[in-house]
Amino acid sequence: MNMETSLQSYLKGQMLMAMPSLKDPNFSQTVTCICEHTEAGALGIVINRIHPFISAKEIFDELKIDYKTEAESINIFVGGPVHMGELFILHGPPFDWEGCVNITPTLALSNTRDILESIARGEGRVNSFLIALGCAGWGQFQLESELSANAWLTGPVSNELVFDVPIEFRWDRALELIGIDPMKLTDAAGNA
Repeated sequence: MNMETSLQSYLKGQMLMAMPSLKDPNFSQTVTCICEHTEAGALGIVINRIHPFISAKEIFDELKIDYKTEAESINIFVGGPVHMGELFILHGPPFDWEGCVNITPTLALSNTRDILESIARGEGRVNSFLIALGCAGWGQFQLESELSANAWLTGPVSNELVFDVPIEFRWDRALELIGIDPMKLTDAAGNA
C-alpha cells in the first residue's frame, strides 16, 4: 500500500483544522469533518461556520416541510464552498435514513428528505445533528497536496466536537484534542 492510499483511507472520519497560514476565507480557522475520501478526492463538512442569512425556517418553507415552531431556530451551517444549494446533514444514530453514509460507527452523513422531515417535526429520532448548506470538496490528490503544504492539521472526529462544543470554540477545542495549544500555533512550517 503506497502512502497516498494509506492517507486516503485514514482521512475518512478525521477532522481537518485549518492552520493559521490558511488565508482562504472559505476555510480560515475552520474545522472540517471528512465524510469521504477516495482516490477521486474528498468531501467534508465545515462544522464551525453558521450561515449568516439562511434559517431553518426558510429551508423548511422552501421545501414545503411542516415543522414545529422550535425547529425554526435550528442553526444552518456553511458546509463549504461546493454545492452551495444542497443540504447535508451530519448526524448520530439512527442510520436507517435513505442515502445514509456512515463516516464512523457513531457518525453519518445524509442529505435526503426523510431525515430533514423528522428533524423539522421534532420526532426525537435524531438527537444529534448538524444541517449544512454546501460542502467542502477536493479533487484527486488535492487534499494530500494541501496537507504536504502544511495547510491543515488532522485528528480523529469527535461527536462531542461536532454536536456539543459551542461553535465559536470548535477550532480551539479541535486543536486541544490533538494536544496543540491554539495560542502557541504558528504558521511556520518545519522539516525533519
